Order: sequence, then structure tokens, then C-alpha cells
Amino acid sequence: MREMNEDASVYAGQRATAEAIERGGGGGLSVDALLAKVRKAAAPTPTGPDGGVAAAAVPDVAPDVKGPAAAVRDVEGPAAAVPDVATLAAAVPDVAALAAAIAAVAGRHLPEGHLSPDVDFFDAGGTSVGAVELVAALEDELGMEIALDDVFADARPTSLAHRRLSTAGATAALSAPAASKTPTPGVMWAPDTAGTARSEGTSASVTVGSPPPSSAAGTRPAPGPGILPVPAAPRTAPAVAVTAQYSTARPEDLDQILADLALADRLPWTGDPEPLPPRRILLTGATGFLGSHMLLDLLRHSDAHVYCLVRAADEEAALGRLGEALKRYELPWSSEVRRRVTVLPGDIRRPHLGLSDELWTTLTHELDSVVGVAAAVDFLRGYQSLRQSNVVGSLTLAELAATGRPKPLHHISSIAVFNEVGITAMGEDDPLAHVDRLVAGYDQTKWAAEVALRRARDHGLIVTALRPGGIGGHTRTGAYNPQDLSSGLLSAFGRFRTVPAFSHLNAAPVDWVSRVAVGVVCEPDAWGYDYNLTGVPNTLDDVVRDMALGGMHVRVQDWDEWRTHALARLEAEPVPELAFLTRVLQSPTALRLCEATLKGTAATAERTAALVEALGLRPAARYDAQAQLRTFERLAQDGLARLPHKDDQPYLWFSETTEGGVGPVGAPADTPCSMALTLSLASMYQLVKERRVDVTGELTCAAVHPEPLVVEHGDVWIRPEEGIPQRHGTRHRLLSYRLALRDADGGRWWLEGHKYARARRDVWRQTRALTVEIGREGAPAALAGELVVPADSYLRDQVDGIKVDPRLTSQEKRAAKLTWLAWFGLEMGRGLLGPFARAAADLLDLRRTTTPSEHHR
Repeated sequence: MREMNEDASVYAGQRATAEAIERGGGGGLSVDALLAKVRKAAAPTPTGPDGGVAAAAVPDVAPDVKGPAAAVRDVEGPAAAVPDVATLAAAVPDVAALAAAIAAVAGRHLPEGHLSPDVDFFDAGGTSVGAVELVAALEDELGMEIALDDVFADARPTSLAHRRLSTAGATAALSAPAASKTPTPGVMWAPDTAGTARSEGTSASVTVGSPPPSSAAGTRPAPGPGILPVPAAPRTAPAVAVTAQYSTARPEDLDQILADLALADRLPWTGDPEPLPPRRILLTGATGFLGSHMLLDLLRHSDAHVYCLVRAADEEAALGRLGEALKRYELPWSSEVRRRVTVLPGDIRRPHLGLSDELWTTLTHELDSVVGVAAAVDFLRGYQSLRQSNVVGSLTLAELAATGRPKPLHHISSIAVFNEVGITAMGEDDPLAHVDRLVAGYDQTKWAAEVALRRARDHGLIVTALRPGGIGGHTRTGAYNPQDLSSGLLSAFGRFRTVPAFSHLNAAPVDWVSRVAVGVVCEPDAWGYDYNLTGVPNTLDDVVRDMALGGMHVRVQDWDEWRTHALARLEAEPVPELAFLTRVLQSPTALRLCEATLKGTAATAERTAALVEALGLRPAARYDAQAQLRTFERLAQDGLARLPHKDDQPYLWFSETTEGGVGPVGAPADTPCSMALTLSLASMYQLVKERRVDVTGELTCAAVHPEPLVVEHGDVWIRPEEGIPQRHGTRHRLLSYRLALRDADGGRWWLEGHKYARARRDVWRQTRALTVEIGREGAPAALAGELVVPADSYLRDQVDGIKVDPRLTSQEKRAAKLTWLAWFGLEMGRGLLGPFARAAADLLDLRRTTTPSEHHR
């Protein structure tokens, strides 16, 4: 892959004219003069001998960008200086003028304030929200009705202009579309519409797969320095039947995919790398969710020094961005980490990754391994919008790996390469999906990148494809990716208590995916194969059971019903963090991706399982309720999910009655007192995490009020503080009660009680006796005494009388009862054992001097 070294003077005049127009003309030109320039530039363009537009007639609006992978072309001058866009659009009805008008509108929705007509809106910093605003602005200002899906499919103003004019019936009057002729960085040479290829540094047409000749007469001039031609795709009629539009890929995308695959044929030939664990690794995507965890795992489990490519203007900004990413995912950013990491400001979309020639050459000879994690993950954008990051960027990494010292390339692909509705097998060596049946741009780019890198293997390059499925949150820290589709769906499941009927969810926690991927990178014997890092798939029954165990009882709906219900809930109860899910559920192309994801078969991973066993790593386990616990907590904290609340339908409940007496503090407890309580659990999560039971009921005590008092709020803690005694001694707390009471006159009271475990023989009574104190709100205790659960009611109410949510099946009800009794019995056993173990230790203590607390025992 050679650098282009053509003379920039050929395009200097054209670039100056275009940039002057974009800056507002300069030199005090009036709007009429500017429009005259636009009309002149938009005049019928001469064609070359091959029937295409002569390159000299096409204004080059991009500044000189060096190398074969440029993705962003900045245009000088403020967007505010651009002429009135409505006037521009109406003045000259051709692609160039309309594209300039669209670019002017789009620039106002970008951080930089301006956009070049041939640069993708999203690559320039646009967001999904910005795209929605752009569609509205285009309709308001230019009268253009453009579907949001068209913007996501290809967000270059030139492409939008061509699509708009083609739809309006002006296709025959237009010159060849700029989408096919406009140079796009990152492509060394590519097939054109006639099955020929344009090579860097030449204007000749050559047969695909053959070396490009240096020149040929009668062909279009070569592009300017540093600007490489995009693989040209033949123009196809956009008139696709609505019913079929979102069931198959767009013809223009298929043409572009095939052209991109041919780029792998231009990679250098290389030999086998040394079969040694890498010592110097280039890692892309280190600021992303998976990439940041892989960075830490590479540092923990190898001696390698890691070079992190970070999209930033300079090293200081890159270092700051990397540190912020690690902290966001609760990963360490210490001096030791910084010592073993070198940040490289660059961009995966640009030629030579945006690095200088000197640094690029140095890396080609010094690196031992290249790990490509960076990708644009957006389920709404189309292939044209994502290809620069996901396809061309991957080929640039392949170029780096194949140049100079032979190096393996470890490519993070995706299980999305199988996202064809109705696919029957998703094994590591099974055929990928048919690309014409992949509709979402993300799926298409991951497929194209993996297939192109398979071709790179024919050039001797060692390529490892690692395919995660859904990447769930960290099992210990709970860190998650808010834009991950799996996280969004789980949030919706828990928040709305409904799930769509699906076949399998191929998802695994990020800590497991990262550790296995790093294991592959560091083990030479594992290089060069395909791996599915999908863990153990979840079935619909698994998810329903896990959520029920956590107290989130969900209703199963078919896909269309669930989508309608979820959209209605999201509209009625807007959640900013789930806005992306709303857009996904409204996008026809993204819906096909969701359908393929939810209806797909279970991924299999025999090779991955064998490798995990050989390396002694933690085997794959189902991403169940326990593994998701911390993630659900974080999702709830961030407003994406809703954990069970005491106001929800109880998961399990039972009655408890106590009888006894109370009296003034320090006086005999001779006033009868009783409580009739209902103890309930909203979920097992509440029990395991908080060790707390909710309480409702009444207190009847004449010493407090003639009429019963109502429990407004109550909690029971099981073995609070792990049963550690408040004071040195052998009395350990088993249960603690805290109730807020209200009498018939509106007076407020509090009750605090404890069940204690002691090293005594009356163990049965200890589990039933409650020592209580009662006082007015804000005042100290006025009454004290003891209430005891009658022996004949304990088993009847608290074992046989357990009630479970009627929405559960009979099997789930039995499981809920047994789970509660087993957990509670274990906690009581541990609590009762504590004081006896302490007493036994004191008896065996051979110290001559006893501790002060032992004098009275």
C-alpha cells in the first residue's frame, strides 16, 4: 500500500474556488457573486473518454490529506459565512448546489459548526439526536422531506442530494453521482462500475486483481495528492418496493461491499510472525467498553507495553480521554498503568491511522501484535456511513500488520456476521450470513471486515477473528455500556416488566469476554482461528426465571406487541438514557437487526471452550441473575432500569403474631401488648442484597393508645452487621425490628426490637422472643418489654402459611418457598452458632488473666 505523491497544483485552483465558496467567498463578494460562482461550478460538466465526469471539472472541496485512509476533511472558515441555503438550493437544481445547501444546514448541528459535502455527518461528530434535528431543519429550510433512515444509511450531503434529486425524477438530468466519483480516503485502488480498478497515482483502468499500470491515455486524471478514490459503485435505481426495502440489503450497499472486499487484494504479502507472546502491542478502541477492559487485562496478564490509538488532537488530550474512559468503567488509572501505556493521537478512519510517516514506519518494524477493537457501533447508520471506521479502518490495521515485521492481527468482529433472519447454525466455522440478507449497516460492515480479512489470510497475514455477542456488564463492578443493545433490552425488560418471545440471547459479561480475548492474543498457538465469545446463551425461560427470582415478574409478548408496548411506555415515561432504544425500535432497518438477534439460534463455541480449558481460565457460564446483579444496580442508579420496590406486588409473604407485655422503662412489664404483622419480600434481590424484610400490620397496646396503632413503615433486618454483638459479650443479634407507628389520633410512635442469640439452652425461645422499646416520635423510649411468638403459631404462620405471588407457576412457587426457608434457616443457624462458638473459645482459653467480660460469666 503505497503513498500517493502527485502534484497538488493540479487541484489548487479548484480547491481554492470551493473553499472560497464555503467560507462565504472572501474578498467581500456579494451573495449574487457567490451564486454566480455556484452556477458556474454547477454548469454541465465535461465528461472524460470513459463516460465519467472529467476530474478537472469537479471542484475538490477537501484540503490536502495525506495517505490512503483519510476520513475527515476539515473545511476552513465559519459556517455562518455560507450564503442563504434556501437561495442556494433553489438557484441551481443539481447535486453540487443542493449538497452545499445540505452541508450548510448540517454544519449547524456539528461541534465544528461546518461540514464538507463529501464527509459523513456522523464521522464529523454528529449524533443520532442531531440527525433527527437535521431532518426537521432540512424540511423547514429547504422543503426537503428526507426519511431519517436515509440519513442514517448515508449521511454525506452529496449522497443525500443525489437521493433527493433522484427521488424527484431528476436522475436523467444529473451527471454521475458524486457518491460514486467523489474521492474517499482510505482506498488505495478499487473496482469501478465497469469492473475495472483505479489505482493510486494513476488514471488508468485496470482489471481487478492485476497491478495498476502507471498511466494510460484517455482515462480520467488521478485524484489529488492524498485523496484516494472510493471503490466506485454503479448507480442503481432507488425504486425498491416498500415491502422488500427492509428485508434485503440496498443494491448500492452491496456494490460498495463487493468493491471494499477487493481492497484486501492490495495488501502486502507477508510471512509468519514469531510464535512468542507479544511484548509491544498496538490496541485500538481502548476508550470503549470492551477495549478499556482488554487494556487492563493485557497489562495484568502479560509483560507487554501497549500503544493505544486514541482519537484526539494531541497526546495530552489523548491521555486525558483514555484516563476518563478507564475511570468511567471503574478501572484503575494509576502511575503503573500510565508507565506501560503509550497513547498515540490518531484516527482509525484516516490514512496510516492519522499517524506521521515516521511513526508509522517505526511501528511497522517494532510492534509484535495488532489488536483491533475500535469500531463505530450504531444500529441506525447505514453501510456507507459506517464503512470508513469498520471496514477501511480494519484494512488499514491489516496493512500495518503486514508491513515490515510480520505481526498477527487480532480483529474484534461480532456475532452480528450471522444476523440473518432464519439462520440455522452459528458455529465458529459455520458459513456466515448471506450479505444480501443483512439489512443493518452495522451487520454489513462487520461482515465485510471479517470477509476482507479472510482474504488477507491468503497474503500470509495471521488473522484471528474474535466474535462477541451482546457484551453485558462487569460481574463485580457493574460497569456497563449504556449504548449496547443488550443493556438497552435488559433495561426495558426490567423497567416495563415485559419481554418479547425470543429464542436465545447470546450475551456474556465484559470481564469474561475481555479475559478470553486477551488469552488468545497472548497465546501464539491460538492465533489465526475464529472464536465465538458468546458464553452460554440464555433462553426465554432462563430470563423469565431470573427476573422472577429478582422479584421482577415479566409478561411474555410477541415481538410486535412488545415493541408497541415498549414504545408507548417510552413515550409516556421518557427516559433520556433509553432514547437510543426508542430510535432503534422506530427504525425499520434496526428492527430487522433486533428480529435477527432475538430469533436467532444459539451460538456455539467449541474452540473457545477448549482454549479456555487449556489456558485454565474461568469457563463460560450463563449470564444469569447473580452475574447481572451489580449491573442491574448500576442501571437502576442511572435511571435505565427499575429494581423491585416495596410498593410492588410482594414476591413472598407470611404472618407473624407476638404476645407479651410492656411497661415504663425500668419498671415491670405488666401491660399486655401484642402485634399482628405481615412480613413480605419484594424480591430475592432485596433479601440477598439488603438482608431486609418489609413489615406491615398493627400494634395493640393500652399503654400506648386505647386503639390499635397502624404500622406505616417497617423493616426487619436479618443478622444485622453479620450478627456481631454491639458490646463485648455473648449476646448476638438475630433480627432487628424498626417500625414507624401511627395511632388513631394521628400521633406518631416508633418501636425498635431485637431477637438475640445467647449461649443458652433455650434456643427455640430465642428465635421467638423479641425485646422491644416504644417511644413517641423524636422522643426517647418510654416503654420497654418483651413480646414472644407463640410456639403453636410459629410453624403454622411462618412455614406452612407462606404465600407466594400467584403469577408464578406451581414449580416457581415451591422454589420460592424453599429458597426463602433455606436462606433464612442458614442465617438463623449461623446466628445461633456464633455465641456458642464464642463461649467454647473462652472455655478453651488458657490465658492466665481473664478478660474483664469473663468475670461475670
